[in-house]
Amino acid sequence: MKKKIKYSNENIGQIEVIKDFLPKPEDLILKEPTIKVTLNLSKSSIDFFKNVAEKHGSQYQKVIRNLLDRYTSHYSQ
Repeated sequence: MKKKIKYSNENIGQIEVIKDFLPKPEDLILKEPTIKVTLNLSKSSIDFFKNVAEKHGSQYQKVIRNLLDRYTSHYSQ
């Protein structure tokens, strides 16, 4: 059973306007340029990344790329 919302005409107090912090839609599309590389990894590593990707509905290459991007970002500071 859905609870019925009861509205009133009360003072809600002071209102604070929050600055828009979301990026523009076109900023979401652009990403850093990539370079294709060939890399030999162990079967167990690939199986691990494939399992993680499958659980989250992604591709294992993206999971590996995200891991490397975060690692380099952390140590580039």
